[in-house]
Amino acid sequence: MEFRQVEYFLAVVENDGINGAAAALGVAQPTVSQALRSLERELGVNLFHRIGRGMVLTAAGKSLIGPSRQILRDVNAVEELLSDSTDDVTGSLDLMVFPALATGPIVDLVARFRRAHPKSTVRFGDLRSEELAAGVIRDGHCEFVMAHLPLEDGVGLEVIELGEQEYWLVYPPGTDLPPGPVALTALPDIPMVFVPRGGGAMSDEIDYAMRRAGVRRPIAVLTEHREARLPMVLAGLGGSFVERSLAESAQDVAVVRACEPTFTRPFGLAFAPDSLSKAGRAFVDLVRSTKTQP
Repeated sequence: MEFRQVEYFLAVVENDGINGAAAALGVAQPTVSQALRSLERELGVNLFHRIGRGMVLTAAGKSLIGPSRQILRDVNAVEELLSDSTDDVTGSLDLMVFPALATGPIVDLVARFRRAHPKSTVRFGDLRSEELAAGVIRDGHCEFVMAHLPLEDGVGLEVIELGEQEYWLVYPPGTDLPPGPVALTALPDIPMVFVPRGGGAMSDEIDYAMRRAGVRRPIAVLTEHREARLPMVLAGLGGSFVERSLAESAQDVAVVRACEPTFTRPFGLAFAPDSLSKAGRAFVDLVRSTKTQP
């Protein structure tokens, strides 16, 4: 297996096919196709399902993504070690961010990092499940994960806490709610869109608080897809608790209120300190310096 084959494989993954990969790499499409076929022959597995003109990763292809990204980071680390310049930070900073946190402090941190190190690049990936946060770091998919805390199975990882995220109430347009924070006992008697019990620390905390307060509202939808809560509310299915950043983004098209009591959950940046790239170490230094600023 050659480094170029790994690079081409990741380019196909990240650019949704051979055409996009060829354009991103500045090479001809047959060059990418040939490298990919050669890699599959060497490994003895198909990395993609060819469906018409489209390509979908196989299970083997998905399992190769993390190790391939780690290979690229390792090669970049060697190039940086042998480079004449010891000051410039190049290479790629690989982050995976839980969607509800993607519009918060991480955007400002990435912007500061790019201003300080313009020769670097940033890959801002989507962390679909916080339960997998530690695993995607250990499997090489990324160097950093931005997620709610505490991390499941986070032994051996270092965590920098960045703040707390508050959860607000969101209801369909036209819902009659008093101004200001709404007490649990004052929730309107309309159905709710909830995450199933056991589906997360915050959802369980809210469920427990409602039961303790003697508040029971009919359930419209139980969904394990947290990102579906707000669209379901906007579709009129019922009310829900969502991250404050999401709630505020919808306040022009939904009824949004803070809740009493307040529900908050800390979030932060997790990484393996012993295997950071030069870009990763620079990012950690920036994050820590930002936290110490008044």
